[in-house]
Amino acid sequence: MEWKDDAELFELLRKQLFTAIVGDVLDTFGRRHQFLPAQCRPLRPDMVVAGRAMTVLETDVSEEPEKPFGLMFEAIDSLRPHEVYIAAGGSPTYAQWGELMSTAARARGATGAVLAGMSRDTRGILALDFPVFSYGCYAQDQRGRGQIVDHHVSLEIEGVRVRPGDIVFGDIDGVLVVPRELEADVISGALEKSRKEKSAINDLKAGRAAIDVFKTHGVF
Repeated sequence: MEWKDDAELFELLRKQLFTAIVGDVLDTFGRRHQFLPAQCRPLRPDMVVAGRAMTVLETDVSEEPEKPFGLMFEAIDSLRPHEVYIAAGGSPTYAQWGELMSTAARARGATGAVLAGMSRDTRGILALDFPVFSYGCYAQDQRGRGQIVDHHVSLEIEGVRVRPGDIVFGDIDGVLVVPRELEADVISGALEKSRKEKSAINDLKAGRAAIDVFKTHGVF
């Protein structure tokens, strides 16, 4: 492997890879449905998120419970370096993430947040330069509308399974999940494919026929 720990692994993802190429390699392993829904977008086009999933289960409520946000504070305080807060289960009728949560997550070494729902405090999050991916921006608070009922549990987001410790990787083209048991092979394969694509691009710039480039490099 070309990395010795998570810090080096996620630096490789951010600097040398992109979601399309990792998704292509996942396809070759038969994992053809690893992207979250297409509406999960970065707050700013150049944002990249890469880290291990710290999963959070949200649910809607019809009135404010005795503990207003459920286990939200426990979930945030449990974040560790190189983790991504990823939440699912709530509806898009309120924001599940904001500036204060981003500030707390960054202080704990987290590398981003991914929401199968809405986010708010957009200007504040952008000023922090903290990677956040969500279905959109919506200011309505989750207090009295949603709460966190569990964390560090398996999630399913429109058919995509996310387990604690899986790799979460996102850029302008989407967010995908790399199962932990496949990560070494998938990332190594993606690095190899990336190098082949760079050679193919140089050949295409030189005017070589597309079919010859594909025959030579096996990518297009």
